Amino acid sequence: MKVVYMGTPDFAVPPLEALAEAGYEVAAVVTQPDKPKGRGKTLLPTPVKEAALKHGIPVWQPAKVREPEFMEKLEALKPDVIIVAAFGQIIPEKILNLPEYGCLNIHASLLPKYRGAAPIQYAVIDGERESGVTLMKMGTGLDTGDMIARAVVPLSEEETGGSLFDKLAVAGAELLIKTLPSVFDGTAVYEKQPEESPTPYAAMITKQMGLLDFSRSAVELERLVRGLNPWPSAYTFLNGKTLKVWKAAVRGGENTAGQEPAPGTVTSVDREGIHVACGKGCLVLQEVQLEGKKRMDAAAFLRGFQVEPGTKLADHKE
Repeated sequence: MKVVYMGTPDFAVPPLEALAEAGYEVAAVVTQPDKPKGRGKTLLPTPVKEAALKHGIPVWQPAKVREPEFMEKLEALKPDVIIVAAFGQIIPEKILNLPEYGCLNIHASLLPKYRGAAPIQYAVIDGERESGVTLMKMGTGLDTGDMIARAVVPLSEEETGGSLFDKLAVAGAELLIKTLPSVFDGTAVYEKQPEESPTPYAAMITKQMGLLDFSRSAVELERLVRGLNPWPSAYTFLNGKTLKVWKAAVRGGENTAGQEPAPGTVTSVDREGIHVACGKGCLVLQEVQLEGKKRMDAAAFLRGFQVEPGTKLADHKE
């Protein structure tokens, strides 16, 4: 079977590695163009490109897969199947219909839940107890194609967006290799998805989503901190500087003389961290990073930066 693989970030590397190790003929890898990074704007290859080159697989990097030149190359290759994992571009219907076995997508959720660009982060942010991966046959709708197989992955209480990303990448690779034989021999069962998803659309994550609104409950904010770790990270503002929050914990409210402190107010500081009043409960900032400084646990941060009870964390840069 001649395979074309389309993927870009780290999440898409384990399935590609698994295909190569299982002996499948990966005739070409399609990934996003190299992007400039750092102060020197050095062009860096995508993680999938690096993995493909390591295995000696030809790499194609079209700016748009709709380009006639790319379409001609793909048609000439005549792939039996195209496998897609976090590629980053919408696949046109002409490509979907090209291979005999269609385009198969490894989606990082238990479809029909969390259709969209950021299912991993939202599973953590929403407090899901389990997530997983779905192998599906792609259709013209966004993540609405027929499901072929799913693998469930439980979330730990300290799960972050990054740790779940790694787990699902491995689960996706295992599910792909386990399921492909049934696709090729015709025994795979294709299950149609319901039109409506039981969860909201998992839209692309933005940096602005990380701003901590302390009028929300501490439980919600702690999940937000974990879901947006490592990117783009949760943050607030302390004395006019951005304070990133990498780890936090939930504690009960801390009333003073029977009065609730205003949300965003530092109620106490101790070895555990910086205790901040929320709309419900208290959020303890346990690992932080002040603008221009290194990431560190709260105890180390407090040895070099004094934070007094009563200090108000802001929702904007003053």
